[in-house]
Amino acid sequence: MAKPLHSSVLGISAIAALIYYFSNPKSNSFYDYTFRVAGNLLAGKIAFIEKPPSWLNEFVPFEGVYYSVFPFGSVFTMVPFAALKTICLIGEMPSTFITALCAGLMCFFFFLIAKQYDVSRTRLILMPLVFLFGTWTWTNLTFGGAWQLALGFAMLGQLGAIYFTVYDRRPLLAGAFFALGFGNRTEVLLAAPIFFYLLSRDHNSPENIVEPGKPSLFSSANLARVASFCAIPFVLGVLTLIYNYVRFHSFTDFGYARIPGVLDEPWYKHGIFSVYYIPRQMWEMLLKLWEIRDHFPLPMPNGFSASILISSPFILYAFRFGSRDKVLKYLSWVAVLLLCILLWMHGNSGGWQFAYRYAMVCLPWLFVIMLENAPKKVTPLEWAAYGVSFILNAYATWLFHWTEDIKP
Repeated sequence: MAKPLHSSVLGISAIAALIYYFSNPKSNSFYDYTFRVAGNLLAGKIAFIEKPPSWLNEFVPFEGVYYSVFPFGSVFTMVPFAALKTICLIGEMPSTFITALCAGLMCFFFFLIAKQYDVSRTRLILMPLVFLFGTWTWTNLTFGGAWQLALGFAMLGQLGAIYFTVYDRRPLLAGAFFALGFGNRTEVLLAAPIFFYLLSRDHNSPENIVEPGKPSLFSSANLARVASFCAIPFVLGVLTLIYNYVRFHSFTDFGYARIPGVLDEPWYKHGIFSVYYIPRQMWEMLLKLWEIRDHFPLPMPNGFSASILISSPFILYAFRFGSRDKVLKYLSWVAVLLLCILLWMHGNSGGWQFAYRYAMVCLPWLFVIMLENAPKKVTPLEWAAYGVSFILNAYATWLFHWTEDIKP
């Protein structure tokens, strides 16, 4: 039975947002690709006539003007914030505020999902916090650049979509959150069939065993739910295709391959996506060790990739046997696998980062998996894994944001 929502959840979410707000003393608001394009969009323009600043090297020159390669969904997400600049309330991208807002909302949805499970109060509080402060999300999201904010919104979108699909079925809201997710990270689209199936399940029969007299998966009621879910994502998808065509005269061209010099980089030897990259990217995401450097007494992560299993060892508990709803657990694993395969096919592991930032999109599904297979109480070994994860990610956040000991 779902536990009632208490004001303490709002308080903890607000505290999490504040911690994220103050986690990075350096401003990264100048990596404001999507914010700039959103402001341009509000002015009725898509292209930039003047050459963007040198640090924004992912703007693409095309037919005498410049375009961002970020998808339309990422740009549209920033429109409310760009509007604040338009009316002169702010002067630059409020990256620190957006980071904190995103973290607070993610914390809130982590709690909403956790409250649907019969677990102890300790686990109910601990698991949302460990996914915020015991994973690479903390360090990477608080960088506050356009790339990291897109990953944060993709996480938030998936959390909302999962909650309003599985636990509090509201298809239109679920679809809106799903649009937020795939609008910021296109690979999230791979999870669409999973949401379709989950929307079609009988709430009272999670194993979805069809009995005589019960509606099938393809009943009119189920199809109506799926159609409602698809309404907003469909509109966003069409707008994205139009946005691509206006920029590059092709519905399917997002512009990544047009970034000057990108295809000359050694990690794109086989193009931007290729199955040849899978072994190397699997190693970088799962097995790449931290390093010992002469100038620093403690091990530190490589600033371009490192194993997520080292940074967040508690994730190994995702492989624990058992579940409350085995179909949901297995489908969540399918979502993780689909997302990972596409991420591993990308030639670049993510640039300057802690651990493997792209894997942030897998965390909402791992959260569900770990709630499904978790015992009611937190075991002593789990406490150790959670504690180590908190310490390592606090250490990484300190290294990247508060010291000069690790640099690009």
